[in-house]
Amino acid sequence: EVQLVESGGGLVQPGGSLRLSCAASGFTLSSYAMTWVRQAPGKELEWVSSINSGGTPYYAESVKDRSTISRDNAKNTLYLQLNRLKTEDTAMYYCAKDKPPLYCSGGYCKSGVIRGDMFGNWGQGTQVTVSS
Repeated sequence: EVQLVESGGGLVQPGGSLRLSCAASGFTLSSYAMTWVRQAPGKELEWVSSINSGGTPYYAESVKDRSTISRDNAKNTLYLQLNRLKTEDTAMYYCAKDKPPLYCSGGYCKSGVIRGDMFGNWGQGTQVTVSS
């Protein structure tokens, strides 16, 4: 059975950092593209970052230069390091198997509209709250 379990969220002050984790089971994570998305209250799903099966990272403009997506193949775990956090980063963060179509230029990427049914597997999410 495919399962994804996110952890690492919490309450942090603006300018702080968090490392989010996504532990995968039921499949070999390194064989697939993986994605982080987020959803703030009252907002649409927002694509944040993806990594393809070859290890190439992709970032949204909102987190470019403040984030690093990575994976530990031995632990079958995906990570998202978030630095210099802003209040607008407050959201529920989810990891998902697969990558949406992306349009990349100038060091960052944009996605089309993100819908939950674009991905076959989701975790339960981990809450990130950035507040003073």
